[in-house]
Amino acid sequence: MLRWRAPKPPVLSLLLIPAVAGVLLYVGWYSRPPFPNSSPSEGKVHVLLLSSWRSGSSFLGQVFNQHPDVFYLMEPGWHVWMSLQKGGARSLRMAVRDTIRSVFQCDMSVMDAYIPQPQNVSKLFMWSHSRALCSPPACFLTPRDEISKEQECKQQCDVQGLKLAEAACKTYSHVVLKEVRFFELESLYPLLRDPSLDLRIIHLVRDPRAVFRSRDQSAKALMKDSAIVLEQADVPENERSYQILQEICRSHVRIYETAMFKAPDFLRGRYKMIRYEDLVHNTLAEIEAMYQFVGLEMTESLQEWIYRITHGKGKGSKKEAFKITSRNAEDVSLAWRTTLPFEKVQRIQDVCKGAMSQLGYQAVDSEKEQKLMDLNVLTPRERYQFSWLPSKDTTAAKV
Repeated sequence: MLRWRAPKPPVLSLLLIPAVAGVLLYVGWYSRPPFPNSSPSEGKVHVLLLSSWRSGSSFLGQVFNQHPDVFYLMEPGWHVWMSLQKGGARSLRMAVRDTIRSVFQCDMSVMDAYIPQPQNVSKLFMWSHSRALCSPPACFLTPRDEISKEQECKQQCDVQGLKLAEAACKTYSHVVLKEVRFFELESLYPLLRDPSLDLRIIHLVRDPRAVFRSRDQSAKALMKDSAIVLEQADVPENERSYQILQEICRSHVRIYETAMFKAPDFLRGRYKMIRYEDLVHNTLAEIEAMYQFVGLEMTESLQEWIYRITHGKGKGSKKEAFKITSRNAEDVSLAWRTTLPFEKVQRIQDVCKGAMSQLGYQAVDSEKEQKLMDLNVLTPRERYQFSWLPSKDTTAAKV
């Protein structure tokens, strides 16, 4: 269980210095840039939250969305997939890449291909989850330094046009996009090389057993996406969930191994991996570390909101596939241990064996082990320390 009193900011800063310093020592998860970024992007920082469905990415998105310096959109690639859904993930990846490039540059004209007229902000996927679209100059409902209220935003800000969204985007120092539709890093290389972008990638992973349980609860909401992940293949119903999860696990391994062992120079210092379980167990320190990675600072109102959203009594439900509600985040992260049949756990561990080993998730060998809550199935971060080899080398050495 999270135990956290919310001290005043000066005291909080003192408490967090050791924790954050410890987090930043794990250079396998975060590589500090070798030199400060000069500013071809005119000082604007672009952040891609890279994850997969049901991995806690909506919560992570809100951690950035509610920050007063952030313009945030949730999954602009959804429009590409839903408009061109007869294809597969591989054939659609460049269209998704080009879409997020335009949005990073505050150019919403890219949506002309995917959104019918009239192009109001309410046509954007999960638009009311964006505080910036509920705040001036997009909409004069929520002051920038206040936490947004989704239902009020839906009622009062839905008819604003995309030109106002563009205007709003240009007034923020950080543009943050969440995306679950990249299965490797190579598609993003042109963005990392683009001098008009200062791109940082935060890669969120989660225990595949917990992902499977959450996907199972939201299967209907994910049907179209699942078909695209499987490249429209005709897969027996009893195998679909496992094959989808296997593709997701493989993608996390590809992304992590590319960033850690085969990173080109332009990727070094721009990638940070975080496990959802670490995020909910040591919430404030992890968020502080992510903010530092992208150049943001914690605020008192954000600190209070983070505490409330991670200390509720809710457990999540089938009706909350894309909804952020107050719940006990750590309890939710462990729910698979008491609810999944052991036979399913065994199969998940089989199809995601490589990813679990690489990312630090330990298998359970029996139903008794699965339900023994005192048994820690998360490998400590201390086991994952890496350092970059000299600049020209394409591999990394474990230290």
